[in-house]
Amino acid sequence: MRLLHTADWHIGQTLNGWSREAEHRAFLAHLGEILVTEQVDALLVSGDVFDGLNPSGEAQRLLYAALAGYLRANPALQIVLTAGNHDPAQRLEAPEAVLRELGVHVLGTLTRGAEGVDLARHLIPLRDGSGQVRAQVLALPFLRQADLPGLRLGAEDGTEGAVTAALRALLTETVTRAEALAGAVPLVAMAHLTCAGGLESEGAERRILIGGDHAVPPEVFPPALSYVALGHLHRPQSLDGGRVRYSGSPFPLSASEINYEHGVTLLDLETGAAPRHIPLPRPVPVLRLPAQGTAPLPEILAALEALPRTDTPRAEGPFLYLALAADRPVTEITAALDAALDPLPVRLAGLTITRPETAAPSAAPPQGLTQTSPEALFAAAFRDLHGTDPEPRHFSAFRDALSEV
Repeated sequence: MRLLHTADWHIGQTLNGWSREAEHRAFLAHLGEILVTEQVDALLVSGDVFDGLNPSGEAQRLLYAALAGYLRANPALQIVLTAGNHDPAQRLEAPEAVLRELGVHVLGTLTRGAEGVDLARHLIPLRDGSGQVRAQVLALPFLRQADLPGLRLGAEDGTEGAVTAALRALLTETVTRAEALAGAVPLVAMAHLTCAGGLESEGAERRILIGGDHAVPPEVFPPALSYVALGHLHRPQSLDGGRVRYSGSPFPLSASEINYEHGVTLLDLETGAAPRHIPLPRPVPVLRLPAQGTAPLPEILAALEALPRTDTPRAEGPFLYLALAADRPVTEITAALDAALDPLPVRLAGLTITRPETAAPSAAPPQGLTQTSPEALFAAAFRDLHGTDPEPRHFSAFRDALSEV
């Protein structure tokens, strides 16, 4: 019995206006090859299937075409998708009545019954190729404040935050009932949240705050769970000795993720082996100049000049992040970059220009016009805006403008 754990696809994402559809197509095609090669019985997708709450028609077609292809290659494959904080929960599960007949389970919202979480819906038997139930998956979507009964915002339960305590109570009760139903087969859980100790990606993952809590300890997941397939953090990583794991995103979604070894996680329940990370090829290079920190414009221009020239159309070229230290006016920097990037088959994904720190302004009252001059005021404003002193040509342009007033 083999499970493949993945998450954080973010279908429909754009970078600085550039579509990532080609990358998603390449990833989804490669994922299909892994499902066949590794003889996977069940595919678990732990949230953030889409990048936004209003996915385009093309993004939705891309998802459903991929699922259809996986099922054509292996009609016995079971697929479980849960919603993340980026997903349109109700829209994601809207076609569930049809998908369930094909072996695809979609959980966008938490459903409750008389006893608590509706296990008839959220506890899904996973079968091997012969049809025998070999595991049960407790599929939980991204939980919102209303999904945690008894949550008192700002309250503390001993040393635990209110959300941690409420989530622990929910999971303990739900897993106890699920364990009784699962019997002797392994019990696996899916969730989309931040666990304490997990490494986050700057600029990519929204901090999930409910009642002031940001992260919960991995110990909130009861020991009865053989494996917890998490989504939300984009770096592949394991917690609690590997029992709790983030599979990570399929490729970089921000500049901070360039050096991650993106992939998916294979779980072999029959052998009991540790989860295995399967690296994914990067569909398109994602570059950062400089690799760390910032650099002045001349160094960046030299690095751009050293980039290889290819016949690749710009819309298919590498993504490029630039981080500059301002050594001249920002308008000059952007103009020089525009000219340097124009002939290159790269897509600018992000640009940061860091100005040097300036001394704190004096607490003295501002000078009157009789104690200063228009040029001195211009120089001070120029310095505050650009972090550098104006050059003679800037003074000349200012004088020309002043003469027309």
